[in-house]
Amino acid sequence: MSTEDRQDSRQEPGRLVRPYAMTGGRTRPSDDDLELETLVSTTSLGETSLTLSLERRSIALLCRDILSIAEISARLDLPLGVVRVLVGDMASEGLVTVHRPASVGDRPDLALLERVLYGLRTI
Repeated sequence: MSTEDRQDSRQEPGRLVRPYAMTGGRTRPSDDDLELETLVSTTSLGETSLTLSLERRSIALLCRDILSIAEISARLDLPLGVVRVLVGDMASEGLVTVHRPASVGDRPDLALLERVLYGLRTI
């Protein structure tokens, strides 16, 4: 076995579940208003539910602290589209609460965007 083969065997394995399998083949969330800056927090039902998939359980654990869709995606290393679908499903099941950004006209709240940017930089 060469040195490269040994190094490859010590690296983390790739994702075992394809993104389309996590979302049931869907590419859009049931709620199309889930923007990148939308904030998500876990409900008491989400914290106590025992039948969640690995990805949903990970989202529920992460969102004990309020996080944006973008932060969840970055921390779990999941595509944004997958996170939007999963969070949309979890919100409709009452497992998470979605906090929509306040906007002024067509623009999102500047303070919210700054908090999201700060959170992304700390990842």
